[in-house]
Amino acid sequence: MTSGAMRFNLARPYPLGSEQSAAYRRDGHILLHGVATPEEIGHYRPIITGIVDDVARRRDRQKRLDDYSAMFTQVTNVWRMSEEAKPFVLAERFGRIAADLMGVTGVRLYHDQALIKEPGGKPTPWHQDHYYWPLATEHTITMWLALVEIPPEMGSMSFATGSHRNAAFPQMPISDRSQEVFEGLIREGRTPTPHYSLKAGDATFHSGDILHCAHGNSGTRRREVLTVIYYADGTRIMEPDHEHRRVDMGVFHPGLTPGDLAASELNPIVFGG
Repeated sequence: MTSGAMRFNLARPYPLGSEQSAAYRRDGHILLHGVATPEEIGHYRPIITGIVDDVARRRDRQKRLDDYSAMFTQVTNVWRMSEEAKPFVLAERFGRIAADLMGVTGVRLYHDQALIKEPGGKPTPWHQDHYYWPLATEHTITMWLALVEIPPEMGSMSFATGSHRNAAFPQMPISDRSQEVFEGLIREGRTPTPHYSLKAGDATFHSGDILHCAHGNSGTRRREVLTVIYYADGTRIMEPDHEHRRVDMGVFHPGLTPGDLAASELNPIVFGG
């Protein structure tokens, strides 16, 4: 066991109330304060950002189809790159929150991503995450954990409240076109689009089916975030209906085919099971 894992109780439950779970299911997103402690952030932040900086220096695109470098630097599956980071990424506390918000008994890891938006980083267009995932379930959720203080001007996210339950929004990849289409539909439907200021250790959780975007970073510090994506244990692989899902199936569910349980070596149970 690493020194960090011994020092911190990452299985300690977060005090989540039933009203918060109900609000998440209604809105498709929620802000939770103090999901990680200042001490945990102080320990794990330099480990995670050090990995991102190393990958960026090597210009490793990690098998991605798209280049998001103008918006942010991203590194996927940090837990596979660092034994020191692994217990934090796979923390039972975070997985329990994800399960409780969705109302399921257990969750598996889809993958993690460390995201850094440098000063001057462009906005991230409106999009839905589940578009990319070959997962035959509505029970998908992303934790977006702030590693530093993130006011809106540094690139915090906005959410189209309730859009995870609105079939009027088409399925499409993230792009300037998705920004134009979704922005128009949001305006026409007068959909609320709240955004949050986060302190280090705060996290938003959002459904894989909700529309969300991120502001550009007009601040002087870089925005540093760890995201972890979870889905309900027992989920099966869907038949990929476009290239993005086909690629994700090969990368994040190696050796699996449509109809199989989504339970490869890259998808450990984080909570429950």
